[in-house]
Amino acid sequence: MSICSFSRYKYDFPFLDTNGLVTVDDNRVGPLYKHVFPPALAPWLSFVGLPWKVAPFPLFELQSKWIAGVLSNRIALPSEEEMTKDIEAFYLSLEESGIPTRHTHNMGTASVQVPLYFLLYQLFIRLFLLVL
Repeated sequence: MSICSFSRYKYDFPFLDTNGLVTVDDNRVGPLYKHVFPPALAPWLSFVGLPWKVAPFPLFELQSKWIAGVLSNRIALPSEEEMTKDIEAFYLSLEESGIPTRHTHNMGTASVQVPLYFLLYQLFIRLFLLVL
């Protein structure tokens, strides 16, 4: 297992060979379910910290807890098809809103930020209740 840390916002993963299953196109890392899991490689590959214009450390902590919950079988991910449909719908909503591809991980708008934080909060509560 490896942990890699990045602090800049121009994404590039030359060390990561996914046979084209995860790509970087105009600074969009994808396809990623909720900016974390690539459907074809989940849960064995996940990303923490891609979203920007966020409260970083609380978001990264929630993402990490979600990943830990999935890896420990305490939280189930949707099927690969369901995750892919969710990603396609998200990309379509960005396109229809005129948001450029390079801003895929920009959580600076409430229409994007609130649903992501709400999902992570729900997952955290589910994980917390399983621990009790």
